[in-house]
Amino acid sequence: MLILAKAVLAMMIGFIIAVVFGLVAIPLLKKIAQQRVSTYLEKKHKDKDGTPTMGGIIFILPTLITIFILLIMGKIEFSENLLIVIFVFIAYALLGFIDDFLIIKRNNNIGLTEFQKLVGQIAIALIFFYIFMKGGADPVLDIHTLGIKIDMGWLYGIFLLFVLVASSNAVNITDGLDGLAGGLSVMAFLAFGLISWGSIGIAGHEDIAIFCFILVGSLLGFLVYNTHPAKVFMGDTGSLALGAALASVAIITQHEITMIVVAGVFVFETLVCLIQIFSMIYLHKKVFLMTPYHHHLEKKGWDERDIVKFFWVIGLILSMSGILFGVWI
Repeated sequence: MLILAKAVLAMMIGFIIAVVFGLVAIPLLKKIAQQRVSTYLEKKHKDKDGTPTMGGIIFILPTLITIFILLIMGKIEFSENLLIVIFVFIAYALLGFIDDFLIIKRNNNIGLTEFQKLVGQIAIALIFFYIFMKGGADPVLDIHTLGIKIDMGWLYGIFLLFVLVASSNAVNITDGLDGLAGGLSVMAFLAFGLISWGSIGIAGHEDIAIFCFILVGSLLGFLVYNTHPAKVFMGDTGSLALGAALASVAIITQHEITMIVVAGVFVFETLVCLIQIFSMIYLHKKVFLMTPYHHHLEKKGWDERDIVKFFWVIGLILSMSGILFGVWI
């Protein structure tokens, strides 16, 4: 019962702070951080023009504040692994904030270039890798369920960089409809909260689980304002932070493969974009009407809310499967 009590308390505190913080933050963001809708989406999303962005702060700051409160109260312990997760969460949020800030300052949808963003993501991932390996981690890919351990040696560093960068970009790509990325992230972090709690032998695994549960609560508070019709967008500030935090938790708990299952919708959305790019470059034709895939469904005539609900259901099934794969079996 203690795990349930702690999980519920963490989510409740995160939710309450996020909802209250949103009441203050959204009016301020309306004045300084209005987003222009892409010209490719104006027909379907013209009414969203001027919606404030950088809304990621509505779940980022409450999560950090709640962690600090629980640390002061002695309800959780500070560990090196928790420090790594928080560092990645904040660092990628700041990178996303810079991108969002430039977009707002220039009054268009051009922020950091793809190269600049990639360099920033890799730099943060390298710092993560250095701290993680210095803490005594082994360069081993451990697939618990199948009883497989692969000693990757120096390739492990490249693998970790790929996981972090790919995960942060995957959530960023999926963040295109009201509540889509936020809702999927709730399910993913809830799954990894349970997976982290069951990762006995990993230093600070319970505290990382609490972090996940707090973030779930904060995201639910954010969704109060982000579901259709959205009053605020999370922006790169939120999406990059979520993807990177999820990847860091998966890496630390040695459930990188499980993350592919849990984050299956994010992975699928990214693969669709890659297929489209490959087809356009080498075959000179489109496979999909528009990418990411949620925009393809819009072009096919699907209502935005139906697309979000459809992906949420898939995300829930995949998250439950991930828990089964990563913990129970």
